[in-house]
Amino acid sequence: MEFLVRQSLNGVHALPTEERERLREAERARAAQLREAGVLVRLWRVLGSSDSIGLYCAPDADALHDALASLPMFSWMRFEVEPLVTHPQEQQQQRSGAAGPPRS
Repeated sequence: MEFLVRQSLNGVHALPTEERERLREAERARAAQLREAGVLVRLWRVLGSSDSIGLYCAPDADALHDALASLPMFSWMRFEVEPLVTHPQEQQQQRSGAAGPPRS
């Protein structure tokens, strides 16, 4: 199942610089592991903010929660999660084997 996840940081900026940098490095490493596992599919930065939007793939909401909770900055993050389902037009296209436009 796919999930669109908007992530925003709250309060991490109050941490000492060294701690913030340590967390950022650990966050990057964990995100790389989630990518390798196929859980984190894509990640975008929201223009003009420190928010990001991610496309995640997990068997269910519990597995997604476990993945998000494994992020080192989890305690300082706020998440908005939208479960995604395939649109009927996409289902029809997939059944016919037609290729859609390239993803950006």
